[in-house]
Amino acid sequence: MIHTAGTKDNMIANNLTPFVSTHPGEVIKDEIEARSITQRQLSDVTGISYTVVNEVLNGKRPVTIEYALLIGKALDIDASFLINMQSDYDMQMAHRNKTLTARLDNMRKIAAVL
Repeated sequence: MIHTAGTKDNMIANNLTPFVSTHPGEVIKDEIEARSITQRQLSDVTGISYTVVNEVLNGKRPVTIEYALLIGKALDIDASFLINMQSDYDMQMAHRNKTLTARLDNMRKIAAVL
């Protein structure tokens, strides 16, 4: 049966979640390692504190627009690529949050009544 309006929870496409979420910090970390650039050097060039750079590269802090612009410029990487990657990562993490998922499911039930 084809449904033309709304989404159905039993549809395979609605239940697919990538196996591994990749934080953009991992890509940046791989990039600086490939170029033999240290975290300290990246920090110095971008003006982002070493602690923040380290936390971003280890997935403990998100890549903000400011960080994406600075790091992107320093490494000649498109900042929008890093922001989109962060957004995708955040969405995947939100879908894995059981509390949020329960709230969303409850909202669907309420919206169906309206």
